[in-house]
Amino acid sequence: MFNNVLVGVDGHGGGRDALSLSTKLLAADGELALAHVYSGDPRLRRRLRAEHDLAGREHALELLEQARAAAGVEANLRTDESSSVGRGLHELCEAVGADLLVLGSSRRGLLGRVLIGDDTHAALNGAPCAIAIAPAGYAEQSGAIREIGVGYNGSPESEHAVRVARRLAAQHDAKLSAFEAVSLPTYAFLAGGAAVDDVVGDLVDSAREQIATLELEPHAVYGIPAEELTLYSASVDLLVVGSRDYGPIGRLVHGSTSRQLARTVRCPLLVLTRAARERSEQGESR
Repeated sequence: MFNNVLVGVDGHGGGRDALSLSTKLLAADGELALAHVYSGDPRLRRRLRAEHDLAGREHALELLEQARAAAGVEANLRTDESSSVGRGLHELCEAVGADLLVLGSSRRGLLGRVLIGDDTHAALNGAPCAIAIAPAGYAEQSGAIREIGVGYNGSPESEHAVRVARRLAAQHDAKLSAFEAVSLPTYAFLAGGAAVDDVVGDLVDSAREQIATLELEPHAVYGIPAEELTLYSASVDLLVVGSRDYGPIGRLVHGSTSRQLARTVRCPLLVLTRAARERSEQGESR
């Protein structure tokens, strides 16, 4: 599916989880690269800085070589010196023309500390490609991708997510379904209980009918999107969502849904950023 995949490797479990997920998303003839970003210290004098950089790069390459050997994969090795892990990975994605960046999560929850940088959360906004996040422990418990779910809400971002999910489902011979969590504005509850119940029921039915027209297995409920998507994610092997912003954190599915879903999702999460959608649309128009 993805032809040029960059995997963030940190020397810990997160890197192994990301590598395991990357091999499932990489196209059969795709190119895989392992990346490690090490920190530089601009306060050092030029000679000391050069020595520090050389030591950091040698350590990074050693770490990447060990990860490649342990995984038994063919992969290029890429290193970068940066004050921010997220910024360094962003630069490497642009340098290699990656169409997917794969990251692992910390044991404290997805994106609590992606890799090792405290500011990765902010720096990953503006990522030039799609981003996949492997849950903690994925390398030890991952299996085949048999069921793929899509977060759907009728937006262009979710329509793009459906198209990508279809291609992934064909690649893995996987079952495909879509899920929408509908909600009502607060003022709607002023109408009274019975009327609200009727409206909610109609909204849920309408959402299921809309998804069914896409020839996907339809799922719809009333509730808070992030919470309901988290529950839904427990029933699939990969959750695909669209993003309204360039980064995976800015606007995932619906505004504030992003951060909660990224922390609580129970399966690998594939976020199709705005940049990824624009690239895909440009390719389709040729």
